[in-house]
Amino acid sequence: MKFLVEIKDQPSFKLSAHHLSQLDPFIGDIPLTHIDDQALAPFIKNRLSSKTLENGKVKEGVSNRTVNISIERVVRVLSLCARKWRDDERRPWLDSVPMLTKLEEKKSSRKPYPMSWQEQSILFAELPAHLQTMALFKVNTGTREQEVCKLKWDWEISVPELGTSVFLIPADFGGRHERSGVKNGDERLVVLNNVAKSIIDLQRGLSKEWVFPYNGTAMHRMNDSAWKKARVRAAKLWQEENLRPAHPGYASIRIHDLKHTFGRRLRAAGVTEEDRKALLGHKNGSITSHYSGAELGHLIEAANMVSATDSRGPVLTILKRKQA
Repeated sequence: MKFLVEIKDQPSFKLSAHHLSQLDPFIGDIPLTHIDDQALAPFIKNRLSSKTLENGKVKEGVSNRTVNISIERVVRVLSLCARKWRDDERRPWLDSVPMLTKLEEKKSSRKPYPMSWQEQSILFAELPAHLQTMALFKVNTGTREQEVCKLKWDWEISVPELGTSVFLIPADFGGRHERSGVKNGDERLVVLNNVAKSIIDLQRGLSKEWVFPYNGTAMHRMNDSAWKKARVRAAKLWQEENLRPAHPGYASIRIHDLKHTFGRRLRAAGVTEEDRKALLGHKNGSITSHYSGAELGHLIEAANMVSATDSRGPVLTILKRKQA
């Protein structure tokens, strides 16, 4: 396809190819002039519907956001047809770009669920050892799933004046797919609080390349069947301890909620927005590789404000829980 050839060197290539392959059975044979909301309706219905697999398990439909990503790819292709691509007579492939309706995301999207300390303790105790280590590192650093799965020793930088080290993930880090890159396109500074540093020290020597190896190589993802089974057991244990059902967000807690937990705890501890952005790897206009030793020390101190593992939970989380 012309579109994929043009974007073959872009970080989004594999994601775009994936979405277009799902669209192809539904609109692949439809003329460009006939692609509209009605043409996309069967695709949208199929993607949102639950499906029973051959093994009897039920696969839930995707989120509205996932469907919208596919629709956005269609809009992009149609826009190129109207504005850039030309036939042999120099005429555009399309006279105009149709208005395609996207799905509502706010109502359907799952809200972040920052854990309390008690919830963390119960959940982590149910995880297998390798996942427990990775999850504890993630909730103490605010790293993304792939930044943990594919963390390399080559990215570690010693900071001798502070008696510690940091990790600097390159901007072209591939993540789950080759060339997918760090989310905001910048280098990602990973600051280690006391808990994260102790984990790093324990991981030394397990692999020459990977910080968190599993069976000799990097894990593809943390969100596997072991994680999903553990959260079900954890929700049941929480209910037994508290004599009421666990919050639905806890029973379906996602890997990314560990990052939300870190961020919410930083905010509850009074860490400034600027420091929170730096610790969470959000774009804030600064160049992470240019931090001075004093600035790194300040960030480590901020990260250590949430390195405890006792029952002290963020007040904001508790208030939100009561209103849910």
